[in-house]
Amino acid sequence: MAATLLAAPVAAADSASDQCTFAKTNHKYSGTPWALQRVNLDQLWSESKGRNVKVAVIDTGVDTANPQLTHAVAPSLGANFLPPKDDKGQEIDRGNSKGTTDTVGHGTRVAGIIAARPMKGTGFVGLAPEATIIPIKQNDAEGHGTARTLARAIRHAINVKADVINISQDTANAIPPDEDLHRAVDEALAAKIVVVASAGNDGLGGNVKKTYPASYPGVLAVAASDRNNERAAFSQSGDFVGVAAPGVDMISTVPKGGHCPDNGTSFSAPYVAGVAALIKAKHKDWTPRQIVAQIEQTAERSIAGYDIRVGWGVVDPVRAVTEDDHPIESPHPDAGLTHAEAPTPAKLTLGETPQERTARIATYVAIGVAVLVAGLGGGAVALRDARRRRRGRVGTS
Repeated sequence: MAATLLAAPVAAADSASDQCTFAKTNHKYSGTPWALQRVNLDQLWSESKGRNVKVAVIDTGVDTANPQLTHAVAPSLGANFLPPKDDKGQEIDRGNSKGTTDTVGHGTRVAGIIAARPMKGTGFVGLAPEATIIPIKQNDAEGHGTARTLARAIRHAINVKADVINISQDTANAIPPDEDLHRAVDEALAAKIVVVASAGNDGLGGNVKKTYPASYPGVLAVAASDRNNERAAFSQSGDFVGVAAPGVDMISTVPKGGHCPDNGTSFSAPYVAGVAALIKAKHKDWTPRQIVAQIEQTAERSIAGYDIRVGWGVVDPVRAVTEDDHPIESPHPDAGLTHAEAPTPAKLTLGETPQERTARIATYVAIGVAVLVAGLGGGAVALRDARRRRRGRVGTS
């Protein structure tokens, strides 16, 4: 069976003019991006920085010329699975064989969100700044790849012992690809690798459908959220979505140096992959299922349970690495909210029931006794006072 063409791992906008662009001299973002402002980085990094965790970025390559990525990438572990020619016989600009060139810029932005090193003059940094990026190139200059080369890329990540795999792409028209891709994903999970994938950007108008490889069992599918922790309008919805993460105006690294913003679930996925790297570094013996469940359980929720738009909620990096006393196998709804029941209305009765009549009579009797006791007591006091007055008059006459 012919390999299925993968949708270009581009931004959420329909128009290419809205995508991030870069040049030889790029602007350096001096502030701290909003997606990082929502995280207490000092508290986060006091728990983990992702040291010794390898994250495979299967994408358009990762340009190590960006100084924030130069020491974050392991070229010796990288690979390039682009064919020498496209389906029209035209030569493909493959770059080098290690995946450390990027003519599109997409993979470089993805890698930066995961593991960009701190640098003076910018507030941008990766969530796991001590993790190592494995650059695996399988998308061409237009951002396209095939299910066949994606499967090969996943198996390469397995061979070089990746701990996390980030896949910021999905099949065109949400068509299930060649079954070999599914097998490759299962092999990665069996090798105890956390697989994170973008949910897709075809969610305008509330569109609900499965995307691949995000909807394969065991894969953590990531939707995009905005600054209000709500689903971004473009983000794909579906019962396969695990969590959401920031995916709007995402600042990240670009080839040659500098930064630029972009939108899409492509940039939500690496945000979560970075959190997975932090957990893996702290809990080396946790399984992929436990790491995924931890991310889902500690996500910030607007409702008590699951939602097809944002899954279990918007990922909370700090909670994910601090509320971790013991591993869990699956997330669960917040206690006491999901199954709350409305109060039971009182039974409507017309007229007086026997019970009510008995209670009424008992009340009347009690009141009557109280009045009688009060009256007798008052009469006794009056009689005593009258006798004292008479004795007083006799004594003074």
